[in-house]
Amino acid sequence: MITPFQIPYDPEQLEDLGQRLRRIRWADAVTDDWAMGTERGFLERLVAFWRDEYDWAARREALNELPHFRATVDGRGLHFLHFHGEKSGPVPLLLMNGWPSSFVEYLRLWPFLVRGAPAFDVVIPTMPGFGYSDRPRRPYEAEPADLYPKLMSMLGYRQFMVAGTDIGAGLATRIALGSPERVLAAHVSSVAPKPFAPGAAPPTQAEIDYDARLAAWVREEGGYQAIQSTRPQTLAYGLSDSPVGLAAWIVEKLRAWSDCDGDVASVWPMETLADTLTIYWTTNTIGSSIRYYYEAAKLRPPLSADAFVSAPTAVAMWPHDLALAPRERAERLYDVRSYTVFPRGGHFPAWETPELYAEDLRRIARAIGG
Repeated sequence: MITPFQIPYDPEQLEDLGQRLRRIRWADAVTDDWAMGTERGFLERLVAFWRDEYDWAARREALNELPHFRATVDGRGLHFLHFHGEKSGPVPLLLMNGWPSSFVEYLRLWPFLVRGAPAFDVVIPTMPGFGYSDRPRRPYEAEPADLYPKLMSMLGYRQFMVAGTDIGAGLATRIALGSPERVLAAHVSSVAPKPFAPGAAPPTQAEIDYDARLAAWVREEGGYQAIQSTRPQTLAYGLSDSPVGLAAWIVEKLRAWSDCDGDVASVWPMETLADTLTIYWTTNTIGSSIRYYYEAAKLRPPLSADAFVSAPTAVAMWPHDLALAPRERAERLYDVRSYTVFPRGGHFPAWETPELYAEDLRRIARAIGG
């Protein structure tokens, strides 16, 4: 069943949020930069904006102008946006984001996708346990890679493109592997890991360098991933109880992973930051969102050494993303038709460089006759 959806508004919940943002016990800080994590001066400015200037009622009204829906798939409620292309014969596109994101990341992208040639019918689902989708009730209860093709069937799409960044790129990969007859093409902004197949060519120097860069990134930047994939529940209590803690945890990642030259507000306006924070806060889904990392690390079956995505695939590498995989690593898993390192952009290209992202999606759609 699919029904229209509107973002709810709970004045008591917003009053509670305001009180929490007025009764803060700040941690001390011995640096005035981001070397140890979220810089206190910026966090104070963000919290002040969220508390004193941000108008969730007005933002909710604006966001509710978007085509929101909820579907029940295998007994689970999924929230999604559904945009229709403005020209005839649009290409169905399943577009998936990662963490710590929301559909807000796509507000700059979707207008490029519904226009142009080819145009797209764009479906943007919200992950189970994120935002306005249902929260799983037990570990690994819902596998999005199984649910999303069923959602596309409910919407009348027999075949479709898949695209994603971060977690969304992994989902695009798994959907293409699990439903190869349905996936017209894939577009990914990261390369999913898999073991080397027996008898496979040894890693090239570019791959060796990539593995070293990735290991260095894990050492310097991967602390969040370590705790979210091992003890997410411990972290969830604090982030669900403290809006300042939530803001610090999320904004540090948005700054570190964006092409912002250290100035997060140059890419992410305060209002946009507050939109995403308020969605996580009012739905109380930060805890369920980070549990996805535990499920992915501990419970979800890994890709096999012989896994291969046969759908034509475009690989987009953004220079300020986490670690850029070389083409030869991508070709071990995907039928790579294009591999592009863009001149700018980071982990969130839908927001940071929507025109470049849209054109690359359109390029692979043209290649398959879209």
